[in-house]
This record gives sequence, structure tokens and C-alpha cells, in this order.
Amino acid sequence: MFGCGESVAPGALGFGSEVAEAAYRLGADRLGNSGVFDLDALDWARRLRRDARAWLLGGVGWLGLLAPLRMSARGGGGPGAPVNGRVHTVPSTSETVRLGVFDSTLDNVLEIESGDVVVYPDTWSHFGNRLQPGLAIDAIARLRREHPGRGPHSIVGPVGMRGAEPGDLLAIQFERLTPVNWGATFVNPGDLGTGTLPEDFPTGQVRYLDLDTTRMRADFLPGISVPLAPFQGTFAVAPAAGGVVSSVPPGQHAGNIDLRDLTEGATLYVPVWQPGAKLFTGDSHATQGDGEVNNQALESAMREVRVRVVLHKQAGWAWPFAETSDHWIAMGIDADLNAAFRIATRNTIEFLHRRAGLSPLDAYSLASIGLSFRVTQFVNQTRGVHALIPKALFSADRRQTISIV
Repeated sequence: MFGCGESVAPGALGFGSEVAEAAYRLGADRLGNSGVFDLDALDWARRLRRDARAWLLGGVGWLGLLAPLRMSARGGGGPGAPVNGRVHTVPSTSETVRLGVFDSTLDNVLEIESGDVVVYPDTWSHFGNRLQPGLAIDAIARLRREHPGRGPHSIVGPVGMRGAEPGDLLAIQFERLTPVNWGATFVNPGDLGTGTLPEDFPTGQVRYLDLDTTRMRADFLPGISVPLAPFQGTFAVAPAAGGVVSSVPPGQHAGNIDLRDLTEGATLYVPVWQPGAKLFTGDSHATQGDGEVNNQALESAMREVRVRVVLHKQAGWAWPFAETSDHWIAMGIDADLNAAFRIATRNTIEFLHRRAGLSPLDAYSLASIGLSFRVTQFVNQTRGVHALIPKALFSADRRQTISIV
């Protein structure tokens, strides 16, 4: 009704959170039982419920509520970003998908302009869509062993950005993330060496869960359910090294960062390292906890991934950042957790100094008393740390002057 990525304050429509909740439940029930899904209507109802709750519970005021709308109007990026753009579709096929690598030697499957929307329908699950309900853990492990040096991810791309050059920044705004109706959580056999404790679990296991996309929950065991929060575990540009690299370790090109905050409405900012950027994605997740300790999220596929991509020239960032309605997020990635933590801390200080106007010493102190540093993932041959910088720390007037780009 209001277009992709828009957010409307509940009071602006003349009613409050209880009406938004009722509208959501009514709409979700009807859509869930009709056999015909109006995704735009359901998305609108979900966003309305979310924003009504945020208004009542977040304490950020009307200016804070309107921030997502402003960000959408700017195309998910900074001042001057395009509002409109063409819509392109990149299906997952044998021509567009490679197993477990970012191959920057490939010709682009698509070239886009800043502000364009890219839709990825029916993304593939792991191992070229071979991961499907019923596949046994022994077969999953065999597929991993048969492809050494590669990830299990079905990577679609590359998508080229016209005019992108090293030193630029891509803002990837997540407008829609709609999972399929199943997900898999598995522990690889210990000899594969994946996860935090491979030596403790020599045999491994796999569980397939039904995803209730109306309630946005999945039943794990009787009496235990987990909330769904779909996101793409992997979004990358061609790394600085170029060539063909594994999709497993993330880095300054982003990649397999497994940041669970990158749900609908969030924006990922990735530095460009190669001309044309060359954008890749894959590794669809239905939900995940911070740490991803057994090496897997609730692995799945997407009925639709819809993103808007905006190019920012010479933005001056060497590491990925992210933004949600509540936080700016600085990241650090390294094979050593201590080094990853230090990188995330330095990136946080640089952001608060450059964008919020704090002295480096004040930024360091604010990071210690007002921010949370979390382990993104402890696997994937690297360690990831992300720092959540609450927007609510800043007054409404000051908050309007702060942005990643």
C-alpha cells in the first residue's frame, strides 16, 4: 500500500498500537488461510505493528519514528541518494549460481545503476539447492567433503554497479526477505572441524523445522519454539584480491558476516574494492543467534530477497557497517577474536569521531559506557564482532546530523 521499505507512524494514520495489532492479526489470519498471499499487504501490516510498538516502547519520539521513512526516501543511504530506480530480477539458475565461491572473473549477470532494486526470487539452499528436508547428516557431510576449499553456500551473481570504483561504498537496503516454509539446523560430524566444539560432537545431526511465517516462529522441540528473523547470511562485493575466493571467511568485502540484525528495513554498507563492485549474495537464514556457535544458522532459502542498492562515492570507509532503525553497527573481523574486537572498537571510535563529532577520547569512553559489543560469529575460519551504537543515546536534533555516509 505504501511501497517497499516505507514506514508510517501509527499516530499519523489516526490510531494506535492496539488497532495496528488487531489489523495485523486479522490480515495475517486471512492471508494465511486464503491460499493467496498478498505479500505487500502482509508486509504493511507487520511494519505497522512493529512501528506502533516501537513508538510506545522505544521512547524515541516522532522524529525517531520518522527516521525509517526518511531513510527510505533517500534510497537507504545518505543525502542525495536516488529515490527511484529500475527493478531487476536475478533468478537462481545454473548460469547465475556458483557453489561456495566469489568469482570476480565472471561476467556480470546484471548491471545496475545507483538506486536500482534487485529482486532475487527463489534463492537456492546450500550445495546448489541439494539441501532439502529429509537429506541425512551423512549426505550433508559428504557434500562438504566433496568440495574442499569451497563453502556450502549457493552464491548468486555477480551484479555490477555502473560507476563503482575502489574507495566507494555500496548501501544495500533490505526491502523484503521472505523465507520458504522450512529450515535446517545441523551439526557437522566432528572430523569436518566446523563449529566451536567439533571434538565434542563426532557424529553430528540434522533437524528440519517447519517455518510458520504467519506467527513468524518455528517449533524446535515440543514446548520450544524460536522466533523467525530472516536475513541473508552472505552479501559481498569482489574482494581486493580479486580472482576466485572461498565464500566461507568474511572480511572487508563483507561476505559471510552472518549478522542477524540485517533483517527487513536494515542497511548494509560495504566498501568497494574492484571496479564495478561485483555484488554477490547467498546463504539464506530463517533466524540465527549471535555467535552461530555450531557453524549453522537455521539454514533455509528465500522465496524473495528484494534489495535497493545505492552507490556512495569515496565514502572513506575500509570496513563494512550496518544500520537499523535503532542502531548504527560497526564491525570487526579477524581470525583472532581479540584482533576482531580491537578492529570493531577502532571502527566505532572512528564513526563516533567522524560522524557524531566526538573527540576520539570521548568516543572511546562512550563506547565503554553506552554500547554493546557482541560476537557476530565464532566460526567460518574467522571471528566477527559487532558494536551496537544506540541512536537513542543522542538527542533528536543531534541524531538527525549523524549518518554512515
